[in-house]
Amino acid sequence: MPPDDRYSRQIRFAPLGEPGQRRLASSRVLIIGLGALGTVTADQVVRAGIGFVRLIDRDFVELSNLQRQSLFDEDDIRNNLPKAVAAEVKLRRINSAVQIEAMVEDVNPSNIEDFLADVDLVLDAVDNFETRFVVNDACAKRCKPWIYAAAVASYGLVMPVLPGTTPCLRCLLGSLPAPGTSPTCETAGVLAPATHIIASMQVAEALKFLTGNLDPDHIRLTAYDVWSHRFQRVDVGKDSMATCPVCAEGKFEYLDGNPLRTITLCGRNAVQLIPEVKGDIDFNELSKSIAAFGAVEFNDFLLRCSAPPYELTLFKDGRAIVKGTEEAGTARSIYSKMVGS
Repeated sequence: MPPDDRYSRQIRFAPLGEPGQRRLASSRVLIIGLGALGTVTADQVVRAGIGFVRLIDRDFVELSNLQRQSLFDEDDIRNNLPKAVAAEVKLRRINSAVQIEAMVEDVNPSNIEDFLADVDLVLDAVDNFETRFVVNDACAKRCKPWIYAAAVASYGLVMPVLPGTTPCLRCLLGSLPAPGTSPTCETAGVLAPATHIIASMQVAEALKFLTGNLDPDHIRLTAYDVWSHRFQRVDVGKDSMATCPVCAEGKFEYLDGNPLRTITLCGRNAVQLIPEVKGDIDFNELSKSIAAFGAVEFNDFLLRCSAPPYELTLFKDGRAIVKGTEEAGTARSIYSKMVGS
């Protein structure tokens, strides 16, 4: 096909035009998380012709994902594929001209700065506030623009953050919400129309930023509920920056802390465990000993042991997800018994 046919309808949109399309082609974007938001975001930025897209996700595809995570299908579950691997395969089929770098990794204080060092924009599609606060700190420290997005039940939120110019996530929230005070996919469920619309809003903001069409004075926290059709635009206010430890004092408390050891995963009844020292696990050897606990299967990417009521999924670097509990202590115990310290 002629080289401009793919983007012809996008180019005809006057605020972008051919100059905007050229800017997109030379842009580099990092997407953190490939769940309900991240799959839609990744699909749209690749279709839009953004030149380089780095995808990072720590998780694997499960049946409950298919209701809303649009890049995955039942074959990905049968093949026990990590989300980053499955997404990369689909996205390369969509647009071979885009450079895609997929990584099966957990984003934490020890690696976030490396992941975002060479990109122009960071797109948040994670499922927990701990990681978002780490991203917020790292982007502020490196002066990297990012776009916050979150969705649960029937509504969601989007807010671009331009460090030093607009309020950040700490300006908005102050500190991490207390456990149990925020709804999750587990407690409130989530509708696919909500995640798709919020992700689309995030991509629209990304396209504006990357083509020079995002006016900092017009940036607001935008909220939309697909069930009630309630739409809100909230001015966080630059006054909040004066008292924000990140914006006013350059304190990066979440970035400077220890790498995240455990995270309770949204809507999963599961806990992620991150070893202090990464390894390169030999799944063939480990499968022989871990089989004493339950049924084992593994491939090049992960090993899974089903030991009802728990299920352990282990990645090559030693990171694991223990399903069947939300208690960090229980998850650590299971990991220690099956994998070792």
